[in-house]
Amino acid sequence: MKAFTYEKPRSVQEAAAAAARQPGSRFIAGGTNLLDLMKLQIEAPTHLVDINGLGLDTVSATEEGGLRIGALVRNTDLAADPRVRRDYGVLSRALLAGASGQLRNKATTAGNLLQRTRCPYFYDTDTACNKRRPGSGCAAQGGFTRQHAVVGTSAACIATHPSDMAVAMRALDAQVETTDATGRQRVIPIADFHRLPGDTPEVETALRGGELITAVTLPAPIGGAQVYRKVRDRASYAFALVSVAAVVQKDGSGRIALGGVAHKPWRSAAGDAALPQGAQAAARQLLAGAQATDQNRFKLQLAERTIAAAVHDARSLA
Repeated sequence: MKAFTYEKPRSVQEAAAAAARQPGSRFIAGGTNLLDLMKLQIEAPTHLVDINGLGLDTVSATEEGGLRIGALVRNTDLAADPRVRRDYGVLSRALLAGASGQLRNKATTAGNLLQRTRCPYFYDTDTACNKRRPGSGCAAQGGFTRQHAVVGTSAACIATHPSDMAVAMRALDAQVETTDATGRQRVIPIADFHRLPGDTPEVETALRGGELITAVTLPAPIGGAQVYRKVRDRASYAFALVSVAAVVQKDGSGRIALGGVAHKPWRSAAGDAALPQGAQAAARQLLAGAQATDQNRFKLQLAERTIAAAVHDARSLA
């Protein structure tokens, strides 16, 4: 691990200003991803801005009837919140599927959204990775691709986003609230928060330099039966090959978001519109234009079957 300086600001704006002032700064809260990356020297921040203690650790009701989840709310607390369990069951289920109890006790809402990919080539500093070292190439192209993306890919990157929580939030139309160094606040729809790789896979979110996530808001409860299904290589806390967040209403309409298949949580208006016609129709729309490799082509059928299972479960509940 390389040397770095450390600062613990006393306010949100002070924290954002500290990160903006010093190039190479990173915010740290639970550290469940960042510290691992620092030990491997994939991340080498020059300055850490500790945002614990800024009062961003509460869940409160909004005037619109939804919930405002502070950036520092731990995954364990969010999954157990009675309002989340009652009105946003898909989110609680996704959080519980995401990691061990020890990790959930430390991991935060904002940090979960900002997880970096678990692509093995990203973690292997002896291989080419445009996300880790822009312009170096993508060793996954032509390499071992069983875990990699099948939709939304580019020649520069075929990595997947690892978060379970973000998939549920995509199905719920969450919004991300931020503050920058000048105190200016911004609201980013979750659909626009994570970016597809394009030619710049190292730019993973819509955040600007020094911008700090302060909260994630959920709209008023949308009802329906909510299901989260995750398929993985082992039952104990592995990342998803395919995951499905499904919200299905009594009339058959609903929302489907996928994890494990793209650089960001994957949902489409066409997929939602096709859901009343059946799970297979929704899957076809969601996976339209897929570009799989020989090693991960199985994900297409796996996604279709997992969608069908999740929708069946949801309709049974509805």
